Amino acid sequence: MGYPCLVAQYDVFGMCNPLYDILAEVPETLLDELGFAKGGMFLIAQDQQRQLVDRTYEYIVKAEAGGSGANTMIGLGMLGGKGVYTGHVGTDEHAELYRQSLNDQGIKPNLGVSDGTTGICLVLVTPDTQRTMCTFLGLSRELDRNDVNVDDLRASKYLYATAYLWDTDNQKDAVLHAMKEANQAGVKVALSLSDPFCVNRHKDDLLTLVRDHVDLLFGNFQEAQALTDTDSPEDALRKLSEWSEIAVVTLDDKGSLIQRGEERVQVPVHRVTAVDTTGAGDMYAAGLLYGVTQGLSLEKTGRIASYAAAMVVSKLGPRLESIDASVVASL
Repeated sequence: MGYPCLVAQYDVFGMCNPLYDILAEVPETLLDELGFAKGGMFLIAQDQQRQLVDRTYEYIVKAEAGGSGANTMIGLGMLGGKGVYTGHVGTDEHAELYRQSLNDQGIKPNLGVSDGTTGICLVLVTPDTQRTMCTFLGLSRELDRNDVNVDDLRASKYLYATAYLWDTDNQKDAVLHAMKEANQAGVKVALSLSDPFCVNRHKDDLLTLVRDHVDLLFGNFQEAQALTDTDSPEDALRKLSEWSEIAVVTLDDKGSLIQRGEERVQVPVHRVTAVDTTGAGDMYAAGLLYGVTQGLSLEKTGRIASYAAAMVVSKLGPRLESIDASVVASL
C-alpha cells in the first residue's frame, strides 16, 4: 500500500457503465404497438433505439444521467458528498447532456469519448406505473484504462466500482488498473456485487479481485450467496468480512447486515410504502459510501443507507429529486 494524500479532494471516485435515462409516460396501446411485454427489461439494437425515441418523443417527461454507478454517485452528491464519475460515452448529444446532468448534481464527469453512440435506457411507464426498460448499451462498455484520471483517483478517499464492469476485457483492465493505483495511493476500494448473474459469470475472477484489492464489499443476499456458497445471510457476511475490511449484505425489507472486524451491526429497514424498487440498491450504496467517507459509525452509516434506499423505493424511478438533509442529520 502507498500513502494517501493528506487532504482528499473527493469522497468517491466512481466507475460504471453510463446510460442516459429517458423516461416516457406512454399509453398501453403504444406499448402494445411497439411489441414489448409490459414490465420487462430488453436489450435493443441501435436501429431499435432510434425508432423507439422517435415513437415516444412526445411522451418523454424526464431525461438525465443514469446507469447503476451514476445513480449511486448522484445520490452521494445529494447527501452532501463530493464525487467524480468515470465511464465511456459517444460524440452525440446524449453525451453532452450526460455531462451536464452529472455537473448539475455536483459530480465531476470524467468521461472517455470515442466516435459513436452513447448508451441509453428508455424507460416506458404505463398508467398503472409499470416500467418497461429498453436498453441500448452503445459505447458504455468501451471504458479502458486511458479513461481513468489517476490524479483525481489519488485525490479521493474511495474508489467505487461495480461488478457490471467485469463483462468486457477492456473494462476489466480499466478496473484492475484503477484498483492497483488506488491501493498504491492508500485510497480505499469499494465494490458492489451488482447482480447474482454477474457474480456467477465471473465468480473466480471476482474472488481474486476481492481478496487482492477490495476494502468495502457489498451486495444483496443473492449476490453474496453466489460468491460465498453459503446458506444464510449471517454466514455470507462472515465470509465476506474475511476478505474485506467492511462487508455488507442487504436483505430487502429485512434491513441489512454490516460487519467490520468483530463488530457486526443489524440495520432495520426504514419503513415506507413501496412503489418501485428500481434503484434501491444504488441509493443504499450512496448512503453507505457517504457514511464511510464521513467517518461515521457503522450503525449511523447503515441508517443513512437504509433511509436513502427507502426514499427511492417510495417513488417511481431510480433516483430522487432531493434528500431531506435534516432527516439525514437526525439519523
